[in-house]
Amino acid sequence: FSFGPPSSMSFERETRNQRKQASGVGAKINTLVNKATEPLHPNVEENRAQNVKHLSYAFSREKQHFNPSCCSLFQLLYEEWASYSVFYKYQPIGLVRKYFGEKIGLYFAWLGLYTQMLIPASLVGVIVFLYGCATVDNNIPSMEICHPRNNITMCPLCDRACNYWKLKEACGTARASHLFDNPATVFFSIFMALWAAMFMEHWKRRQMRLNYEWDLTGFEEEEVSALQLESCISLLFVCAWEPHITEKEKLTCRDRLPAYMTNIVMMLLMIGVTFAIVFGVILYRISITAALHMSNNPTTRSNVRLMVKTTAAIINLVVILILDEVYGAVARWLTVLEVPKTDKSFEERLIFKTFILKFVNAFTPIIYIAFFRGRLVGRPGSYLYVFESYRLEECAHGGCLMELCIQLSITMLGKQLIQNNLFEIGIPKLKKLIRYIKSKRRSFQEEEREKKLQRYETDHFLEPFAGLTPEYMEMIIQFGFVTLFVASFPLAPLFALLNNIIEIRLDAKKFVAELRRPVAARAKDIGIWYNLLRGVAKVAVIINAFVISFTSDFIPRLVYQYMYSPDGSMHGFVNHTMSYFNVSDFQDGKEPMDPQHLGYQVEMCRYKDYREPPWSNTPYVVSKEFWAVLAARLAFVIVFQNVVMLMSDIVDWLIPDIPKDISLQIHKEKILMVELFMKEEQGKMQFIDSMTPCHGKERNNHAPIARSRSIPHTHSHTHANNF
Repeated sequence: FSFGPPSSMSFERETRNQRKQASGVGAKINTLVNKATEPLHPNVEENRAQNVKHLSYAFSREKQHFNPSCCSLFQLLYEEWASYSVFYKYQPIGLVRKYFGEKIGLYFAWLGLYTQMLIPASLVGVIVFLYGCATVDNNIPSMEICHPRNNITMCPLCDRACNYWKLKEACGTARASHLFDNPATVFFSIFMALWAAMFMEHWKRRQMRLNYEWDLTGFEEEEVSALQLESCISLLFVCAWEPHITEKEKLTCRDRLPAYMTNIVMMLLMIGVTFAIVFGVILYRISITAALHMSNNPTTRSNVRLMVKTTAAIINLVVILILDEVYGAVARWLTVLEVPKTDKSFEERLIFKTFILKFVNAFTPIIYIAFFRGRLVGRPGSYLYVFESYRLEECAHGGCLMELCIQLSITMLGKQLIQNNLFEIGIPKLKKLIRYIKSKRRSFQEEEREKKLQRYETDHFLEPFAGLTPEYMEMIIQFGFVTLFVASFPLAPLFALLNNIIEIRLDAKKFVAELRRPVAARAKDIGIWYNLLRGVAKVAVIINAFVISFTSDFIPRLVYQYMYSPDGSMHGFVNHTMSYFNVSDFQDGKEPMDPQHLGYQVEMCRYKDYREPPWSNTPYVVSKEFWAVLAARLAFVIVFQNVVMLMSDIVDWLIPDIPKDISLQIHKEKILMVELFMKEEQGKMQFIDSMTPCHGKERNNHAPIARSRSIPHTHSHTHANNF
């Protein structure tokens, strides 16, 4: 509140309005400058040889792989890079760098190397999957479940609506689970952890080679203020009215504290929204399962699990696609609130927030299925309920690994096909069509003037370049799908490879034909994205250890085979993993409505758990087998994590970051540089001696003469000429 005279209050109000107007004018001028300085795509048809962009540095080490006089650089990129018919060719990274700059060139170089590295991962994944297909008929647990004489009666999967059922009804699920739950998946998890480490090392070597070829070895990126132009313009306008203001006021930590608190609260709120939506999908699965079990159609009742799994996965996919767009806008708004000091700081904070929100959005449903579903349900006669009405869902007898595979495949393929490809193709074309329709509504004079425009002038109607963050983000999320849950979905690298083969040409076509030519920017690395990749690779080791140990039946099978099997085989494993329940112990109102659905009165039913039978002294208490399996699972997690991380560190240590030939070249250049400076220093001393009026004997008997002020200038001039 201001208690001054009315004149001072009106003056302060006018001053604030002038500052707002100055800020708005600054923003408009900034936008106008950006539009005016955007480079245009050249006119290929009329300006061929003139459009070749020569190297910025005369002594660049980059090799020329084409004849500049034959055609324009733009035409080369359009025909030899931005075409789906050349998907089998290597990318002309050098030409991409000449036309778009080093920053975009590094992105396509990284994407190309990532796609190349997916080839061996895809081959091994296909071999692992084929191994599961080849051994499914010899898998003893699946054979026991599918045996026609199997007469094991299972407890109902839901209250009242579900009936008792035979274990052999789960034959298809058990056989399908073996395709992804077999000993080869453990090997594949170790392989993918080492693959991620090798990919990171190969990228460091590739990046160092590009830095050398593009003269970036000594490049240091400048920290430019994010709002420098607007602030300077605002300062000029404000100083015109308030001459006592001479410099820009800086925000203190106290000024930024509300923005930081808003960021924390909003991030937690967005993550909470994701959890709430996943919880809503869980309630959908529970209610739909109970409703379908009450259907009169036997085909519907027999395919309840498949229908519920598929529809729930599709719902999760739609929610993920919608929230991705919302979270991107929220992350940008939160970053603007923080008012970062530099462009680099703004970009890194925006990337980090967007990555956290989109990562949680994409992987929360998968993490629930992998680690929480079927583990907090209780037991027959004492189930856990949500809102005292909804009984938590259980996994199939073959485990939740098959459902995890379905969720992974639908989410991964859906994001790649819909979000990454259809959106990238459709949205720019739709915007271009809208701009074209608007341009057709102009007056006759405007149409005549537009006909006289050159092609590179009409390129201004293309979609503006929005940065590389969306391109990197979709690849980092895909890298998470490839590495995090690869133990349950060995075909993920193959799908990623097929997508990236299209993605490279799709992005190339988008940059060449759909977007305005971005301003070239220099960069020597991919920035914060490398740290995110390393973080995902480290987390992948831990998650795969828990997937193998707790989600699959790999550890229970080993424990049974080496501790409880009478002959060291897997015969009797299915019976060993199931406990007994006396149906008379059901709570009132929870028993099946049709207890004689199987044609006889059921007295005992079985359920998958390690618990004492009802005739023991401690009925339904977890048995010693449960603790043995739990100890083995925890031990496997610790051993797997440490061994795989140690092997990854060994790979990191064995592969040098700088290629040997590049290291030798850099060393030779340093030696030549030292020799050059030594020769120049000798030449400088000879020049000083020649400028001294005294003779040699007199110079030996007198103190050294002070250098003149013109000598440094001559030295710098000579130094510049030598370079």
